[in-house]
Amino acid sequence: GVTRLLLTRIPFFREVVVSSFTCASCAWSNTEIQSAGCIQERGVRYTLAVTTRQDMNREVVKTDCATARIPELDFEIPAFSQKGVLTTIEGIIDRAVAGLEQDQPERRATDKEVASKIDEFICKLKQLKEVHSPFTFVLDDPSGNSFVENPHAPQRDAALLVAHYRRTRQQDALLGLESEEQAADAAEDLRNEVLQFNTNCPTCNAPASTNMKLVQIPHFKEVIIMATNCDSCGHRTNEVKSGGAIEPQGTRITLRITDPSDMTRDVLKSETCSVEIPELEFELGMGALGGKFTTLEGLLKDIGELVERNPFTLGDSSTPSRTEKLQEFVGKLHEVTEGKMQARFIMDDPAGNSYLQNVYAPEEDPELTVERYERTFEQNEALGLNDMQTEGYESPSACGR
Repeated sequence: GVTRLLLTRIPFFREVVVSSFTCASCAWSNTEIQSAGCIQERGVRYTLAVTTRQDMNREVVKTDCATARIPELDFEIPAFSQKGVLTTIEGIIDRAVAGLEQDQPERRATDKEVASKIDEFICKLKQLKEVHSPFTFVLDDPSGNSFVENPHAPQRDAALLVAHYRRTRQQDALLGLESEEQAADAAEDLRNEVLQFNTNCPTCNAPASTNMKLVQIPHFKEVIIMATNCDSCGHRTNEVKSGGAIEPQGTRITLRITDPSDMTRDVLKSETCSVEIPELEFELGMGALGGKFTTLEGLLKDIGELVERNPFTLGDSSTPSRTEKLQEFVGKLHEVTEGKMQARFIMDDPAGNSYLQNVYAPEEDPELTVERYERTFEQNEALGLNDMQTEGYESPSACGR
């Protein structure tokens, strides 16, 4: 057979697609309707008071997800029990009668009592077509794409009440939608969830797992913390990645360490950040230690371990003078960590993605200075920004294609 499709517009409603199929062999025919638009923001409920025979000829668009009810008979056509159809009030009743009569011969043979009750109900439905007494026709569609004709349009129809409503979560789920609240809840659940993915240990190459968590740092931005634990060799590592883009300006953070309580400040050191302690004549270059989210004390301890484990200061390759200087530096670093020595701790991040906690936030910290500066050409080159083009990167030939 052949199915014919017609895109048409219903006056005072919207565009719909009407499909029609007819079989030349057995004369079977079928018509369906689908909305040519999207699911509407709100659902719609039409309540029509049928009082005359002319009301039975009103056009009706009933989609798959619409529910049709006649409260006087306690009759309902549930959602998704029929295909979408473009018909009339009388046509909907005829389809309901045809559906009920379809299996009546079998019911009369197996269960006469049920069959007689259905016959009685069919008679009531047929009597509705004559409109001997007024009744109410209700069409409820959570997708908002159903329609009952108003013959007086654009004037108001006193017999037809149209109500728009917000869908419930159950109705959104029925339509396969996710509400904004549900999307927000899902996003919030994702923020609170620790994600895990499989990887290999960087030390022994055994299968291991990496945990990843999105963390919001107060008065700063979101960061991604990743930690890997190997059950085979016991190797443990953690790393921090910025959750945002490279800032327009670089950041230079200077903290004057004057009290042991400064060691408890939270520190986010990105992989592009360098660290300097002028009083110790110490400078840690970009990329060393990777990205870390820890406390100031934890970062200073990591720096101490990094210096002590330097292979050029251990074993046969070391010299007495170099070892003395190393021990002197480690001793001063311990004094700074214990609060016995005042020093300046400077973090310079050209990408602007590093952070040092302000314990007085949102007020200013007298011991903490944050400077914003324009990056040099060399710093942009190191970050790969000089050759990066985010706008107008398509070639004219690509645009033409």
